[in-house]
This record gives sequence, structure tokens and C-alpha cells, in this order.
Amino acid sequence: MNPLDRLTSRVSEPWRSVLDWTLSILVAVVIVLAVKVEVANPYRVPSASMEPTLHCARPAAGCQSGHSDRVVANRFIYRFRDPERGEIVVFDAPAKTRSVCNEGGTFVKRIIGLPGELVSERSGVVYIDGRKLDEPYVEPALRDERTGQWPRIPPGHYFMMGDNRSHSCDSRSWGTVPRENLIGPVVLTYWPLDRIGSP
Repeated sequence: MNPLDRLTSRVSEPWRSVLDWTLSILVAVVIVLAVKVEVANPYRVPSASMEPTLHCARPAAGCQSGHSDRVVANRFIYRFRDPERGEIVVFDAPAKTRSVCNEGGTFVKRIIGLPGELVSERSGVVYIDGRKLDEPYVEPALRDERTGQWPRIPPGHYFMMGDNRSHSCDSRSWGTVPRENLIGPVVLTYWPLDRIGSP
């Protein structure tokens, strides 16, 4: 006899089935909530900084869609491996973004620079330690004309940029993101339905 049967053995049959179903549903809800908190969590794309890879909703400036993409971030994976260049990541924005970008909270950007690297940009083209970075995800029309070099990335920090360089307030303006701010990489777009898939 399993523990649940022992607990319900003195309950009459109709109520026993109701109790069994109620407990099963409760356990399922607890498991779903645990997965949501610990493994994956949904987020809305808030701005045009990742267009056209991830859409935001018109009439906001630079947005290409009538609906913002909803994405799922894997909150678990960075416990087992380091973040990698090119990953689209959900993260808690550093405090400086409020004064520089007039927004804060949760951002979605792409990892461009890793700890110890030197990121520079010449006429909108990105270089890592002096070598041109191949960026097929950035459309030529969405590059800016910026030229600059930023301080070497400290240990445990990451340099983030949006794919839509002309509409992205990112590490070029407010600095690097500490690893503890990274929530996780985007693994799936789940809404709208015609956008379901990996970003």
C-alpha cells in the first residue's frame, strides 16, 4: 500500500477519488511552478534593440511587428557552463541603464564580449581583440556608424549588444554586465504562434 492509500484508506470511495485527483493536481501545480522558477521562465521583448531577430510591437520606435515576441529563457544552464559569445540572453539590467537609457529592469541582448576581451567598433563593425567579429545576425541597414573602444572586460563580466545597433542602448553606453545578473539564454520564441521556434 502506497502512502497516499494509507492516508485515504478510511475515506469513503466517492470522496477518496476527489481527494486523489485534488492531490494529483496540487502536485502537478507545484512541479510546474518549480520548473518555472528554477529552469525556464517566459519574458516579453520590450524594445527594438533585437530587431529583426526578436520583434517588439508597433507603434514603438523601430519595432517591426504588431505583437512583441514572448521568449523562454533557460535559468538553469549557466550553473553548469559559462555563457558563450553569440547567445541571446535575458538579464537584469545594471543600475546605470536607468540614467543612460531611461529604462531598467529586464533586458534581452546578445553576448558580444567575454571576460578579459577588448571590444572595439569601427564605423559600425565590431572587433574583438583587434579581430573583426563575424555577425550574420546584424543586418547592414541596422548598423550604426559608431567608432570607439571600451575598457577591457573585467573577470566575470560580459559585453552585451543588440542586433539592431542603431536602436540599442547597450554595453557601449552603460558598461558590462556581471555574470550574476544573467538570468539565462533565450531558448525559444513561443508567441505569437507564427514565430514559434529558436531565435
